Amino acid sequence: MTDVKDQIKETVDANDVVLFMKGTKEMPQCGFSSRVAGVLNYMGVEFKDINVLADEAVRQGIKEYSDWPTIPQLYIKGEFVGGCDIITEMTLSGELDEMFETNGVGFDKDAANKIREANS
Repeated sequence: MTDVKDQIKETVDANDVVLFMKGTKEMPQCGFSSRVAGVLNYMGVEFKDINVLADEAVRQGIKEYSDWPTIPQLYIKGEFVGGCDIITEMTLSGELDEMFETNGVGFDKDAANKIREANS
């Protein structure tokens, strides 16, 4: 399992934004992964998607790496941010915008505002 944790750490460290998800950003394979990937795609965030369904070792390894039991899992600049509910809340509160701004991650502020307007 050490090799998998090293692989996960390298991926998280090498990419500004990483989403461990079921499926891919083009074809999510669960509703929760679809929601988070959809938010990131809509906001124009460039992110690395890791399909945990393609590798059981990564699927289990990411849960141990983050000490978080569910998928999807979002990382920004090496920091575990959360899963679907947390990302949804952070998007609606504007916290996700702040985290992107603080970490120099490009995103479409107008798109983020449209998400909030549609959900208010």
